[in-house]
Amino acid sequence: MSRIRLAMASGALFLLALAVHAEPAHACGGLFCSATAPVNQAAERIIFSKNEDGSVTAVVQIQYQGPSEEFAWVLPVPGIPVVNVSSDLAFTRLQQASNPQYTFTTEVEGRCKQRRGDNSASFGSPTAGTGGSGGSGGAGADGIDVLASGNVGPYDYVVIRPDTSFENVGDAVVEWLTTEGYDVVPPGGDPEDIANLLGGYMLDGMNLLAFRLTKGNSTGTIRPIWITYESDQPMIPIRPTAVAANDDMGVMVWVLGESRAVPVNYKSLELNLVLINWLNGAQNYNQVVIAAANEAGGQGFVTERAGPSSDYESSIIFPFERDDWEALRMSASALSPVEVVKESAWRFAGWDGYRALAERFIPESVGVDAFLSCPSCYDDALANIDTPAFIEDLEEEVVEPMIATQELIDSRPFVTRLYTTLSAPEMDLDPLFDFNPDLLNVSNLHTARRVIECHRSIYPEEAPTRFELEDGRVVRLHQGDPWPFDTTDEEPLPANARVLALSTSGAGTVVTNNAKAIDEALTEHNATVASPGCGCGVVSPRAHLGTWASLALFALFRRRRRQPA
Repeated sequence: MSRIRLAMASGALFLLALAVHAEPAHACGGLFCSATAPVNQAAERIIFSKNEDGSVTAVVQIQYQGPSEEFAWVLPVPGIPVVNVSSDLAFTRLQQASNPQYTFTTEVEGRCKQRRGDNSASFGSPTAGTGGSGGSGGAGADGIDVLASGNVGPYDYVVIRPDTSFENVGDAVVEWLTTEGYDVVPPGGDPEDIANLLGGYMLDGMNLLAFRLTKGNSTGTIRPIWITYESDQPMIPIRPTAVAANDDMGVMVWVLGESRAVPVNYKSLELNLVLINWLNGAQNYNQVVIAAANEAGGQGFVTERAGPSSDYESSIIFPFERDDWEALRMSASALSPVEVVKESAWRFAGWDGYRALAERFIPESVGVDAFLSCPSCYDDALANIDTPAFIEDLEEEVVEPMIATQELIDSRPFVTRLYTTLSAPEMDLDPLFDFNPDLLNVSNLHTARRVIECHRSIYPEEAPTRFELEDGRVVRLHQGDPWPFDTTDEEPLPANARVLALSTSGAGTVVTNNAKAIDEALTEHNATVASPGCGCGVVSPRAHLGTWASLALFALFRRRRRQPA
């Protein structure tokens, strides 16, 4: 059969968590927080770096909506961490640079029947979709040792350790935090449950790091937390999150290190590509991950991308932004205060921390909202701004967190992105990550090949298609039909192609292999979509009846001609 290849548009970009509507939930930062007010939680996002000096850096995004006086965020930590703030914009750009993308190319195989006057072989474009630091403390009152405390960005924070003489250290911790204004018990929550959860970490030798918003800060000032501490391995203390978690809460983790990171106490999930809806840009991706995680008892991660950190070069802060900052910093002393402030607004007003900075420097007579809407409208009111102080704070609070995140990624040779979803009953085991140099890289770019099977007996719109997937499987479709498999089917396919247990070496152990079930279901489905011209059944339920009538008359005519005289 002759083959005509017709180049057509590729499928669509899938933006993982950004394209998923966030539902009201009761968790923030993913580790532990008060849920006095509703929380908008799409996916917890964390960057872990296993540093060369043996420490671990964790950058944790906090998502919270509610009154500032009711915000509290607590996590168990080893030792006394160095504390700073990061940037939501850094997370957004990192996610965009590593999101899974599911696309397809289209080719035409053979020649379809053409209507009179139609010389086009085009089928149109394929359907596209879019998924897709503080000071040291001393012994505190009531048997609680304050190891460190301070203020960073919009937060007050404290690191505490209870005296081991307490009969129940968790009760003592909850009482102390509540008294000090850290609202760690959500409405309707059981203080005893929270005390038991936190007390378990204390008995394991960990300390507690607690944050609250400083007085006057609003929810708009919520920023990711950056902490560095001594630890052997990155770990998410997920168990306390169960107190205030929504169902199927997303957890997205980037782990930086010498090689590919693996979840050593959670399973590694390999998704069933047949269940991904390639026709609409994998908009059902999150549902497939939910199903895959549930199949693994809620304790498994999908490795969405694993490769060299050089792939992320200039992904967090762009070269022109570095140039803009250096130009402003170097020329600030020669510029007027008005020019400095206006230039900073035009270039960095959308970055984390800028609004809080402007609230301190912009005169009340102008107002921050008015200034940000028109930086050029208030020259006289800006003439007395302290330019050196403004530039210093702009660097520390706005620009440096972006640069630091880029440098953190650049400092380690390898980046692994993992994703899962968890519900409260599944949060009984803290995910622990390590590294395995024996494993292959994982691309976030997935491409299928769609082939339109033409034949002279059928029109283009009647031609069946086949999708050739990366794993070698083929899914056949009638023209115009939806993707045949979905997680909502009465008897859905397995969401995992394989489930593995990985360690720090080797290829891992296959715990579950669903190849047989997937192949059997695929064979059964594909049998309903016959190839054109193969003489093996109906080409399409919408095939032209005249085609078959002509073929039947032709066969009868040949039979009569062959009968002996």
